Formats: sequence, structure tokens, C-alpha cells
Amino acid sequence: MSRFSILLGGEVCRTRRLLAQVSGTRAIAADSGMRHAAALGLEPELWLGDFDSVPDEMRGTFPEVAREVFPADKDKTDGELAIEAALGLGATSLILVGAFGGARPDHAYLHLAQAVRLAEKGIPTLLSSGSQEGRPLTTGERHAFDFEDGTLFSILAFTDLSGLTVEGAKWPLEAVEVPFASSLTLSNMVRGKLAVTLGQGRALLVADLVPEEKV
Repeated sequence: MSRFSILLGGEVCRTRRLLAQVSGTRAIAADSGMRHAAALGLEPELWLGDFDSVPDEMRGTFPEVAREVFPADKDKTDGELAIEAALGLGATSLILVGAFGGARPDHAYLHLAQAVRLAEKGIPTLLSSGSQEGRPLTTGERHAFDFEDGTLFSILAFTDLSGLTVEGAKWPLEAVEVPFASSLTLSNMVRGKLAVTLGQGRALLVADLVPEEKV
């Protein structure tokens, strides 16, 4: 099994949970995502992108890391190129670090959608900023989570949802139908052991983690 951390340009909070998740993974940095490498104790084997978001003072750093430079006028984001590179190197699971926040909400949306697509293809994918986590909900599977009691979470739907069951929550659900763009699955809270089962549709669970001391 080959686990890869993809370093993206969004926000990252260095926590023990995130450090444990990325420990032992191979890493690829996408553009300005390289700024997270040292803080997370990672040594990327590839740094790629069009480098338009990399500060001038950072361009000469990490000379030992292989670089792949793309033109600014391209039809894929740097994050998508990094994911493709990881898959080409045999990645069997991915952690998209820095997938939330940042100056580009369109890129953040794409990361969520990509995670769902990857999960459907059998590539387990976690999105994390350290303070937030996102996990795709593949259909026909009971997904159990280790979030602390009181953790705020939402289920973001990309389609109509069918047969959605939520256990271990302040507002549990039992095999409900959820039309696309409904707010029914927003702002729930963990009460015990959270588990989610989805019959049909495309969705992703996003959790605001209980604040953890930075390390």
C-alpha cells in the first residue's frame, strides 16, 4: 500500500492528529503547498505546478526536490496534476493537505469533488487542514468515524441522496431521502460514535475538529 500526502495551497494547522495522519507517507507538493512540508516533517519527492503562487524568496529553496514546471495557461489545476502524479507513482490512498481555505474557493470546491471521484474509483482519500477534515461517503458502506463527542459536522451533497442514515449524532437520520441543495444535513453534532451510511448519491462529510493544541 502506497500512501501519498498531496500538499495544496490552502490553510494548514499543525496538530498531533494531522502529523500522525501524514507520518510515513510519500509527498508531492503542488505550487505554494510546498510551504507546509517542513512544518509537517515531510520531504516531497516532487514539486510541481506553474509556480505562480510561490513567493520569490521561496523559489530557490528545496534544491534537492525534483521540479516539474507547467505553463500558467493549462487545463488542469496544480492540485489535480499532483494527484495524477501520485497515482502514476502507485498511490493507493491520498491525503489532500491544505484542501480547505486559501484564496481560491473554486479550488477548494474542486478538491471536495475530486475526493468523491477518487473514492468512487477505490482510492481512499482524506482532506484535511488540521482543524477540518473531509471524508467521501461511498455508497453501500457504513462509514464509522473517530471524532470526539461534540464535534460539529455537515454532510455536503453533490446530488440528491437516497437511503441516508446517520447514527451517533444529535440529529440522527434513518434511511432518508435528501434532495440536492437541502440544508437538512448541515450543522449536526457528534453524540457518541458517529457512523454514516449512504444508499445512493454523491456526498462528503466535513467535520470541524474539536480544537487541539498546536504542536
